[in-house]
Amino acid sequence: MNVEIPDKLYFKIGEVSKLTGIPPHVLRYWESEFPAIHPKRANSKQRLYRHSDVELILKLKELLHERRYTIAGARKFLSDEGVSHNGGHEDHHVEHQAQHPGPDNLPATLSRIKKELRDLQRLLRGRRP
Repeated sequence: MNVEIPDKLYFKIGEVSKLTGIPPHVLRYWESEFPAIHPKRANSKQRLYRHSDVELILKLKELLHERRYTIAGARKFLSDEGVSHNGGHEDHHVEHQAQHPGPDNLPATLSRIKKELRDLQRLLRGRRP
């Protein structure tokens, strides 16, 4: 998915819709689901998307439409990638190490996963963990 984004400071919602192939009502919905998409508002209340917003929308389109992620899955993917609420990137090196333990922590990690799966199974059966 290679889309040539024009070199402009701001894009109106119709322009973003044409560039990305995403209808305006879906763009507005994504704004509510993904805080990193936060277009500026003109005095006329017109949404003005930045270049970074358009790039993020294209990434979301790939995740949701092509890779078949759910909204929650895409949100987690972006969080893991370090996309913050303002569209920038944060340093998640320490978090990344905690999420991907080395061989020394593998038994503890597997035990935790097993417990979480049992809790989930109980929830699905209607019992509390």
